[in-house]
Parts: sequence; structure tokens; C-alpha cells
Amino acid sequence: MFEGSFLGDGSKLADTDKLECGICWSVYDPAEGDDHWGIAPGTPFSQLPEHWRCPTCDAPRHKFMVLKDD
Repeated sequence: MFEGSFLGDGSKLADTDKLECGICWSVYDPAEGDDHWGIAPGTPFSQLPEHWRCPTCDAPRHKFMVLKDD
């Protein structure tokens, strides 16, 4: 669940969607994964483990919002 986009409906996330932390603005890019948590490149946000948190500020997953390309 996440509060910033789609009213928390994770099924509406595309596997390639980047999400931005609403606290520190750190971006989770599925193409890059997350070295801090040992998340492999290619892992969509919807498949992150429940215990995953922002590697920069430790915010929970629900604080992330979909980052739309302009």
C-alpha cells in the first residue's frame, strides 16, 4: 500500500513505474533496484518485500508516490 498515488491501489502500478519518497524525495527505480536492501535490478515496486523502507530516510513504503515523466 502507498498513499500518494492511485489511493494505495498497487494493482495500478506498472512494473516500470518509478516511485518517489514523499519525505526525502529519494526515487526507487525498478531498473536499478536497491543495493542498500539487496533488491535486484528489474524488481518492480509492487514486488518489494513488506519490510522494505526508503534507503535514504527509512520512510515506509506507503510514503512513496508514482513519479510521472513529463
